[in-house]
Amino acid sequence: MSDAFQIGKYTFQSRLFVGTGKYKDLAETKAALEASGAEVVTVAVRRVDMKATGGESLLGYLREKKYTLLPNTAGCYTVDDAVRTCRLAREILGDTLVKLEVLGDEKTLFPDVVGTLEAAKILVKEGFTVLPYTSDDPITCKKLEDIGCAAVMPLAAPIGSGLGIRNPYNVELILRAVSVPVLVDAGVGTASDAAVAMELGCHGVLMNTAIAGAKDPVLMASAMKKAVEAGREAFRAGRIARRLFATASSPLEGVIGSKQL
Repeated sequence: MSDAFQIGKYTFQSRLFVGTGKYKDLAETKAALEASGAEVVTVAVRRVDMKATGGESLLGYLREKKYTLLPNTAGCYTVDDAVRTCRLAREILGDTLVKLEVLGDEKTLFPDVVGTLEAAKILVKEGFTVLPYTSDDPITCKKLEDIGCAAVMPLAAPIGSGLGIRNPYNVELILRAVSVPVLVDAGVGTASDAAVAMELGCHGVLMNTAIAGAKDPVLMASAMKKAVEAGREAFRAGRIARRLFATASSPLEGVIGSKQL
C-alpha cells in the first residue's frame, strides 16, 4: 500500500532524505544514493557547483536521475546570507523548495533560532517552500509553522555527532504541537536511530554523515532505507503499551487443569 506524504506541493514515497557531502568520490556518492532509495537529495548551495550539467558532475547526475533537489543554506550564519543563498538556488534550479539553515556558531552548529525565524518570514513571503533546520523546541517549531513553513526539521543531536535522538520527549511534543510534517535532521548515527525517529511518528529523517562517514557507506545507506521503512511500519502498526509487570503471551484462561489430565 502507498504511504506517500506531502510537503507543500511535493509528494514523496521515500521518507529518507539524504545529503551529498563527505563521500570519497562521485562513484561512491551515486552508489549510496541508489542504495538509500531516497527521492530527495540535499545539496549545499555554497559548496557545490550549482551550474554543472554533465553526468560526471554531482549536480548533473542528480538532475539526470531526476532526484528532487533540496538546496540548503549550510554555512550561513546570518539572515542575509541564508536568504541570498536561497534566492540564488531558485534562480539556478528554477524551484522554490529549500532547506533553511541559519547557524549560531561554528563549534556546535546549533541553529540561530531568532535568525531562522526572521529568515523564514522573508522566504515564505517570497513564495519559497521552506524546510527549516531548528532546535528540538516545540514552541519554536510551532512559530515556524505559523509563519508558513511547509515542514519543520528539529535536530536529534548536533550535526555529524552520531549521538542519536537525545530528547525523544521533545520530539513527541513537537509532533503534538504542529500539523506540518516533522523530519528529524542531524545527529543520526546508525539504523536504530532512524527507526526510533520513525517509531515516534516523525514523517521522515534527513541524514548525511551517518551514511557517508560509515566504513561502508553503500551498505549503511541500504540499512538506513530499511530502518526508516521498518520504523514507519511499526508506528503505523501501533506498538503495545509499556507495562511494569509481565503479561503472559499464552493466557491461562481455558487451560486444562491437572485434574483433567
